[in-house]
Amino acid sequence: MYKMYIKRFLVATFLTGMVSAVMAHSDYENPEFKTGLMPASLDSMQYLQEVDIISKYPSRSIATSQSLQGKELQALSNTSVADALKYFAGVQIKDYGGLGGLKTINVRSLGAQHVGIYVDGIRITNAQNGTVDLGKFSLSTMESVSLYNANKLDNCQSASEYASGATVYLRTRRPTNDSLSFQLRYASFSTYMAKANIQFERYGWSGFVDGEWNNSRGDYPFRYHSEYEDTIGRRANSDISYGRIEGALFKNGFSSHIYYYNSERGCPGGIVRRLSDKYVNVGREWDRDFFLQASYQMQFLNHHLLKLNAKYTNEYLRYCTDYPENHNTARVNNHYHQQDIYGAFCYAFMPWQWLSLSSSYDVRYSKLEADLKKFDDVYRLDQKQVVAIQTFWNGFQMAASILHQHYKDKTFAHVGAAHPLDRWTPAVSTSYTLKGLTLRAWYKKIFRAPTLNDLYYTQVGNRNLKPEYTKQLNIGMEYHLDSPDWNYSIQADIYQNKIENRIVCLPLKGTYTWSMMNYGYTFCRGLNATAQGRYNTDNWQFSLLTTLTWQRDLNRTDPDDEDTYNMPICYSPELSSGVTTILGWRNLQFTASYLYVGERMWSYADPDDILKPYHNIDTKLTYVHAMRNSEWSICFEVCDLLDEQYEHIPRYPMPGRNYKLTLSIGI
Repeated sequence: MYKMYIKRFLVATFLTGMVSAVMAHSDYENPEFKTGLMPASLDSMQYLQEVDIISKYPSRSIATSQSLQGKELQALSNTSVADALKYFAGVQIKDYGGLGGLKTINVRSLGAQHVGIYVDGIRITNAQNGTVDLGKFSLSTMESVSLYNANKLDNCQSASEYASGATVYLRTRRPTNDSLSFQLRYASFSTYMAKANIQFERYGWSGFVDGEWNNSRGDYPFRYHSEYEDTIGRRANSDISYGRIEGALFKNGFSSHIYYYNSERGCPGGIVRRLSDKYVNVGREWDRDFFLQASYQMQFLNHHLLKLNAKYTNEYLRYCTDYPENHNTARVNNHYHQQDIYGAFCYAFMPWQWLSLSSSYDVRYSKLEADLKKFDDVYRLDQKQVVAIQTFWNGFQMAASILHQHYKDKTFAHVGAAHPLDRWTPAVSTSYTLKGLTLRAWYKKIFRAPTLNDLYYTQVGNRNLKPEYTKQLNIGMEYHLDSPDWNYSIQADIYQNKIENRIVCLPLKGTYTWSMMNYGYTFCRGLNATAQGRYNTDNWQFSLLTTLTWQRDLNRTDPDDEDTYNMPICYSPELSSGVTTILGWRNLQFTASYLYVGERMWSYADPDDILKPYHNIDTKLTYVHAMRNSEWSICFEVCDLLDEQYEHIPRYPMPGRNYKLTLSIGI
């Protein structure tokens, strides 16, 4: 069976190569092509545009995109990748509270499992639940954080990059000199952090080693108020202690990344009415995550690009409630172990400046072991193939792709594995650019396969699940205006998403048993808009970013259900917005950000089950002093300046006003 899919990819690659051979003998030479001049990228970036470092063919994406880069990224009041992504239009971060709380991303109400997270072009995956905890990834090594609705359209990229409803790219910084830096931080709720970073550049090689230790008691106070209760307490069992070390090595088209994360954290659970100071959830979680990845990209024979990706991932999770302090909780001591091996082959042929042909093949092998009752080890083989074309002519740009995905699981359970999944999905996009104004439109159909938890989790999994389909339609515009001292850009997109066969956990009729089911049809319409301006002189720097998201997500599952039909889906605000400003004068820099998120439903059981809207203001003041061979800085931050009491998830209160003091030294 697998030979058949490999054969399909080889045929596609052969056909692309035949086209290459024919065109190689045609008269296509022109001065513009010989010098490697290409049209400017159509990526909609909020700050700077990313370019391919090794190729003379820059990225030419039509997809709606946003990006935070360089000094602007570091100037924001943030700690993890999740903190940076909340500044993007159309993004909602689900945060379970505190430094140790789970943090996932939701883009245009697609759900976290429809969002691909990439580090230097290779995806971070979790076959067990399909989500990524963004709180585990630091911003200290990042050059840019970018969000693409649909996917970025490079000339040469892996098939996996076509397989998500939205994609987040984390691009690590390539050092250009030798340096050594240290950072110490004290923050509210007994939070201590120490960090060290070494960068080097020798003989064309560059790289870094970055290490971080963090410990926080996380016992922040909260007040929970509703129509029926008014609870004041202090968060218990919300501590976390973790260590992270990662390194990278670069040279020309080669890049590699190694990552290790080890943590122990408390799992406080949702607060309980009137018992918040007495009830203690004694759940504990231990995480050990490791991955090693490498990528190599080369150009040959002037018009051909080749890219190879490889990655190994090893993740261990232990969740335990086997403590005597609380006799009301069930005794649990579960262990999960995942291993993942990934490889990708990507090829592109660019006979002319206006044409790119590409094909890619990805293969991923995953294994999940767990000591759950009645759970057997699960093995998954995931294969993806894509054939894509891009063309550019006189301001017009078009792109089209067809993606094939095949999933096959193996388990030794007596009920057997789920049926193999085999699907084709298309995508098409177009744009027109004239004097800084770009008009664009794109359509993409995609699906997410059921995760291993969806299919096989003890008593809850359902081996008969169908994939969850998403159809995306987007129409937008973008305008840029640049000068030596200042620039600004605006963009706006209207979109429509249809999500069918949603995978949800529901109780079976007439029983108290819950099971994963395909139940749900969501119809979403929305508007994303951003405006950004920047002004720079010798002594002054000013940057302003504004975002606006309006969307209406409706449950269209069952017309006969008057309680839910045409009602907003859970956790989806109708309106959200943000304003961020960065002001720099000589050695001083001040950053202020304001975020607003409207009210959200979280249950259909009671119309009063509403998460109230909230306003969040963060401020940051930094002073930098440069000496002859070193530089030091001191930074003071106030997060949630107004001490707003709010929640992303019901009964998981967020920390109120809190402070951070950071000292950094670099040599």
